[in-house]
Amino acid sequence: MKRRDLLRTSIAAASAPLISLPRSRRPPNFLFLLVDQLHIDALSAYGCPWVRTPNIDRLIQSGVSFRQSYCTNPLCSPARSSLLTGRMPVETGVVNNGIPIDESIPNVGQWLGRHGYQTVYCGKWHLPQTWQESFSGFHVIPVLGEGEGDMKDPLVALAWEAYLRQRSPEKPFFFVGSLLQPHDICFWAIQDYIPQLVPKRIPFENLVRPLPDLPPNVHSRPPAPKLIAEAPWTPRDRSDEQWRFYIYCYYRMVEMLDADVGRMLDALEASGAAGDTVVIFTSDHGEGLGRHGHVQKHFPYEEAAKVPLVISSPGRVSPNLRNNTHLVSGVDVVSTICDFAGIPAPPNVRGLSLKPLCEGKSPAWRDFVVTEAQQVGRMVRTKRYKYVSYQDDPVKQLFDLEADPWEMNNLYGRSQYAGVVADHHKLLEEFEAGLIPAQKPRAR
Repeated sequence: MKRRDLLRTSIAAASAPLISLPRSRRPPNFLFLLVDQLHIDALSAYGCPWVRTPNIDRLIQSGVSFRQSYCTNPLCSPARSSLLTGRMPVETGVVNNGIPIDESIPNVGQWLGRHGYQTVYCGKWHLPQTWQESFSGFHVIPVLGEGEGDMKDPLVALAWEAYLRQRSPEKPFFFVGSLLQPHDICFWAIQDYIPQLVPKRIPFENLVRPLPDLPPNVHSRPPAPKLIAEAPWTPRDRSDEQWRFYIYCYYRMVEMLDADVGRMLDALEASGAAGDTVVIFTSDHGEGLGRHGHVQKHFPYEEAAKVPLVISSPGRVSPNLRNNTHLVSGVDVVSTICDFAGIPAPPNVRGLSLKPLCEGKSPAWRDFVVTEAQQVGRMVRTKRYKYVSYQDDPVKQLFDLEADPWEMNNLYGRSQYAGVVADHHKLLEEFEAGLIPAQKPRAR
């Protein structure tokens, strides 16, 4: 089947009637914009002077931004398994890349489909394959052809626009637009492009001047568990100019993402469905971006574990609200979607609904979030502190994020913080005791 015919067939299948509800009773539509490897501070709305993101900025201005938002694991597949199920990676069985979600756990597409939603997915899946033409719970609009985010993200935006033009208006939709950028920076790191393309000192002065400033912790290496301290994603021989050029290129990829987000938001507004749609924007994990000398993800430092999370919907969500206090997690997304849809959440979800916070309310809230890392690592984030523990590793980490937001001073081992460490370790033990681990987490 030709690519154009396959796309047309997929869109038509996605528009097949499921359950038709009267408009007065129908729950909202959802556009879930799931992006890849986006650093939480790489947005102009959040004060970054080196990047321009007008489209993501307008989404931020129209909705609620959660500024203390953490992924469940700073790695693609595990984090995505949580965003799509509301469960921790150790429960979904997706403890590394390229592993499918445990079949006993429903994904959000399966769950919403049971409750009358038309569920559609377009873009990166990675559970297990990165690009799949079919998987349970969704009508899939495949993204074919060569290239990565630079070539495929525009096709996701075009597929979304085509879907809006052809969908049946008789039922609510849940559409996942999974965009890859700025993940393309990964290939710079994997193939180590920087030393190949850029000498130790960049010779082009007209380029050097606008390069971004270095983060203050670019040369910081606090004591860390072995899997962090000896990780291959910490290049040792890059000059400051090379780091600045790496960050510069990353911001250009963020701007490519922003353009496609803009196309999708424009298409939603032009369709007339914006007033009936909840837009959720988040990333699976962050990016090292030179902090602690890191590239990519994997580790529980803020640059990799913290992610943007924005929810917008006219008349349902407070506009231009920055929530700087509530600790939220990737497991909260499914609970939030279900709450907006007016349906119960799936059994055993670990998340809380963000809907009350989006409405400006003050519900009782959690005191901490947990992030898994590299299968054996765990991070506990409370209001002030971050505690990091890796199984069978004597080196732990404790950071006071109020006094040390760049995580440069590991306080673990200092006697005055022994009680803080004990409290955080207890929180972790109690949290994990309440989980239901997959019977046999599957290797790649």
